[in-house]
Amino acid sequence: MRFDTKIAVLLRDDLLTWQRLNVTAFLVSGLGTAVPEVMGQPYVDADGAEYLPMFRQPVMVFQGGKELLAGAHGRALGRVTMSIFTTDLFATGHDAANREAVRAVRTADLDLAGIAVHGPRNLVDKIVKGAAMHP
Repeated sequence: MRFDTKIAVLLRDDLLTWQRLNVTAFLVSGLGTAVPEVMGQPYVDADGAEYLPMFRQPVMVFQGGKELLAGAHGRALGRVTMSIFTTDLFATGHDAANREAVRAVRTADLDLAGIAVHGPRNLVDKIVKGAAMHP
């Protein structure tokens, strides 16, 4: 099935494996609340156990260098729904501290570890242009 929109995560290529997984989880966690139409229906197994809904479309995960990530961030600002994860957040311990760490840095100076974007397929493709699929 082909979707009109796309969800993409772009990670910095120098992150450790645990950081890539952690950043990806944090980045996509906000999309379901900000863009409810990306969510599918809850799951129920044959025994009636219920499970949370998940995205109704694939999440594409890319990687690139620090400069590529900064460029993608600039192309995405104000054009698509976006979440960010900065390297400062690896040193924080809770949600309020995360927001304080981001608020303390000007947009152009954010040291991005990753971004997640949702928007029209062709626009998201332009935003992540030059990034490689995550292995």
